[in-house]
Amino acid sequence: MRDSVSLDGWWSLPLLAAAGLCVFIALRVAEGLWWRPRRLEKHFARQGIRGPPYRFFVGCLKELVGLMMEASSKPMSLQNPHDILQRVLPFYHHWRKTYGSTFLLWFGPTARVTVADPDLIREIFLSRAELFEKYEAPPLLHQQEGDGLLNLSGEKWALHKKILTPTFHTDNLKLLIPFIGATVMGMVDKLRSSGELEIDVSEWFQTVAEDGIARVAFGRSVDEGLSVFQLQSQQMLFAAEAFRKVFIPGYRFLPTKMNARSWRLEKEIRRRLAALIRRRREIISDDDSGGAGGGDRKAKDLLGVMLNAEGITAGDIVEECKTFFFAGKQTTSYLLTWATVLLAMHPDWQERGRAEVLRVCGSRDVPTRDQLADLKTLGLIIQEVLRLYPPTAATIRRARADVELGGYRIPRGTELLIPIMAVHHDEELWGPDAVRFDPERFAGGASRAARIPHSFIPFGLGARVCIGQNLALLETKLTLAIILQRLSFRLSPSYVHAPTVLLFVYPQYGAQILFRSLDPGA
Repeated sequence: MRDSVSLDGWWSLPLLAAAGLCVFIALRVAEGLWWRPRRLEKHFARQGIRGPPYRFFVGCLKELVGLMMEASSKPMSLQNPHDILQRVLPFYHHWRKTYGSTFLLWFGPTARVTVADPDLIREIFLSRAELFEKYEAPPLLHQQEGDGLLNLSGEKWALHKKILTPTFHTDNLKLLIPFIGATVMGMVDKLRSSGELEIDVSEWFQTVAEDGIARVAFGRSVDEGLSVFQLQSQQMLFAAEAFRKVFIPGYRFLPTKMNARSWRLEKEIRRRLAALIRRRREIISDDDSGGAGGGDRKAKDLLGVMLNAEGITAGDIVEECKTFFFAGKQTTSYLLTWATVLLAMHPDWQERGRAEVLRVCGSRDVPTRDQLADLKTLGLIIQEVLRLYPPTAATIRRARADVELGGYRIPRGTELLIPIMAVHHDEELWGPDAVRFDPERFAGGASRAARIPHSFIPFGLGARVCIGQNLALLETKLTLAIILQRLSFRLSPSYVHAPTVLLFVYPQYGAQILFRSLDPGA
């Protein structure tokens, strides 16, 4: 009998252990999805930071998505076209009216505090940057961005930044002007007819962006690089569609037809990049600078500098190429798109820009590096476009440790959302005409354009500022100069003004522009 009781007790031990494990897991889940968020909610409320209430597991995602969908359901009027914060960041615009510019929102069980004060933004990005780390993108987005400079951190990020930075020096990029200029000239010449021709520039400018990026990335291997980038363009279309379903748990793992095609594309992209790297290694020599062009000097390219660097693997190169294409193409193409749309909306500034281009560059030749530097009015126009329509509407940082910021106690792990567009449109910083297109506001320099320095941050700030900003600005200035030389343009009657955001700020229904040649005999 004693043996029987003992045996029964022995069999009960696994059941007790399983029950204990279930209780432990349940407590951990409750802690992460309920108790900790509620403690944080009270912690911030005591400091005067409030926001929409936390809901179990989903936070305030339901309300956030609802506001985004409502905002994108109807276009904007052209009466006040640049007051776009309510459409691009509707959740911030909506909740700011109730809770102020610093408020708490919940991305699921994760706390995010909005920070729109330029002085605090300066602390986050510059003076105390070591206390704040880059936000880790969701897996679906991370896959598209690649494990390149955009997502690296620590010593590996520092190594890659040091190796890649010389590629983006202005003196190096200027060597590409004749080649990028030739691409733009070829595109513009096709539009030089006696009548008007409608073009959706949001698609048209993809070609310009791809050409410049391919030359900087691959140099002498530009044609092979372009073929890879064409595959990645297809991949990005799949990603955009999948990103709309990001709230479906595990969606990226489901064997849907779209996902299957996306997986095949990913393998092919990696295969082609690996083959390109092998071929480049075979022909590389001691004097190989990765040249993107001929002449006495050759522009350094990403592939060349990485192949010649120590501590960079073939896998690293693949990821950097993916990252550069993902971020660089969209930044440049949408900057060009919005610049063209705004000049079409404001013909007075289009004429001022054209008069300067014709005076400095003439009406025929591709502008030289020195001529581009002299296009001051065009530079002011581009800065104002970046202020009103920054490539990235918001960015996120995470507190590495418990930290005090602006008198607020921020617990470790809290995410800080910096609404770049809201800062750029703030009347307290830019004056009562903050949503008016006025390039003159930058005449005294970007640091003096607003009431507080560091209010203009289209490419970020500090050590992690966008490494490709010089390329984006060079391509934009060169392309606009060539267009202004040869074409006049206006909004098409079919254009619908609907700025929105899906990773980048873009026109929801395209950007239809009517072009007419300035030379009727062309």
